[in-house]
Amino acid sequence: MADLNSTPSGERVHIGFFGVRNAGKSSLVNAVTGQDLAVVSDVAGTTTDPVSKAMELLPVGPVMIIDTPGMDDAGSLGELRVRKARQALRRCDVAVLVVDATRGMQQADRDLIALFERSNVAHLVVYNKCDLLKKDACKQLSADGSAIVSAASGSGVHELKERIAQLAEGAEKRKLLIGDILDEGDLVILVIPIDESAPKGRIILPQQMTIRDVLDAHATCLSCQPEELANVLESLGRPPRLVVTDSQVFPEVAAIVPEDVQLTSFSILMARYKGELGQFLGGARAIASLEDGDRVLISEGCTHHRQCEDIGTVKMPAWIRAASGAEPVFEFTSGGEFPDDLSDFALVVHCGGCTLPDKEMAHRVEVCQAQGVPIANYGMAIASMNGILERALRSFEAQ
Repeated sequence: MADLNSTPSGERVHIGFFGVRNAGKSSLVNAVTGQDLAVVSDVAGTTTDPVSKAMELLPVGPVMIIDTPGMDDAGSLGELRVRKARQALRRCDVAVLVVDATRGMQQADRDLIALFERSNVAHLVVYNKCDLLKKDACKQLSADGSAIVSAASGSGVHELKERIAQLAEGAEKRKLLIGDILDEGDLVILVIPIDESAPKGRIILPQQMTIRDVLDAHATCLSCQPEELANVLESLGRPPRLVVTDSQVFPEVAAIVPEDVQLTSFSILMARYKGELGQFLGGARAIASLEDGDRVLISEGCTHHRQCEDIGTVKMPAWIRAASGAEPVFEFTSGGEFPDDLSDFALVVHCGGCTLPDKEMAHRVEVCQAQGVPIANYGMAIASMNGILERALRSFEAQ
């Protein structure tokens, strides 16, 4: 069973190992993680899909290691593997280029370096299999600052981990979900519905993150379900600084919370946390102008079992139809799926993206912007459709 207290994937620094087939990427990943994470073989192209492993890399802390297929794979299946590797790069904060020292730098390796630079990803070149070279040859390879290792013997692996950690520390950023708009002693109420879609025995990631951020700010939080909110507010000796609600019950909660009390949603907090708040405004407001037959993409970052009242495939389409007065055509994606071509869509509505790395979420927003397609997330879309978007953003006006 997975550790529910472990750092979620979206909050880890992502470190990808890239290179051509048979450069020893998987062997090196196994050496760095200290586990047989990836299958290794002398047969080129053994790694067919990106493989991820969460680990602790000191002094950085929690990271995600990703082993990718060879970027020189051929044929139709090979093209699919290369595409998967490129998609993995979108999630990476640090890229490690593994070069076979016995063959030297190939054109595909140089192309990868150019791709890292275009993608603004911190990267390091590592020559593997140096146990098969003479010392003078190894020194020559390391003259430009490249790392020299042997996954087979373990030589240089410790030093490599330290260099990767240095790059990862530079990529890591301490961000606040809500703590920077709170003062010590503030009271925050979290409205958390426990319905059929709520996971058994726990609360979802944005709710966990908000609680921790409130505590880190030395503020106090109270949690309740929507039907308990009125009684909770009445029982307080002072008004709360802020009420944060699940987006699905935004209109019900807005009707209960006094106008002079600030109100927002977990999804809007996630949009701000990931730096996409301003980009989602246009998408939220575009819902009202949808017309019959317009294509709308509803995308979620995680994959889960759909239930009868699923927010993405059932509730959101119904709300959009009601708010727009139109009959759009809805399409759905989840997990790592996100189209490169959005030109036929009138709107993209995305979940909060709590499980997605910041770079992947930013990529999706950039794809929409480059093709002129408005995008909103669930919280901002729901607030806009219920006429409470301006109120929901009031807490951040001074930021």
